[in-house]
Amino acid sequence: MTEASYDDFLKLDIRCGEIIAALPYPEARKPAYKLKIDFGTPLGVRKSSAQITTHYQPEDLIGKQVMAVVNFPPRQIGRFMSEVLTLGVPDADGEVVLVTPDQIVPTGGKLF
Repeated sequence: MTEASYDDFLKLDIRCGEIIAALPYPEARKPAYKLKIDFGTPLGVRKSSAQITTHYQPEDLIGKQVMAVVNFPPRQIGRFMSEVLTLGVPDADGEVVLVTPDQIVPTGGKLF
């Protein structure tokens, strides 16, 4: 494991957003969804590709709060430009489970 400093952590801007759209992304190499996540003012709506098809259906994701890194540069995922990194952890089978707050929090809230 690579050691990181607290200053390294402070460079990350991790925010809570609300999923407002989720669509299948059949062109992806691994099963994924294209998400639109609202981070409120001033960030607005950002796009993300997420490999979360095992535990989630698109219609169940609408309105769900998720955590994401919002200050990485955009990344091309196939033909889709992902603007934020939606955070998740693997379950016992290696399938992604989203990182979410355990209570409703304001959209755009920053992790600290």
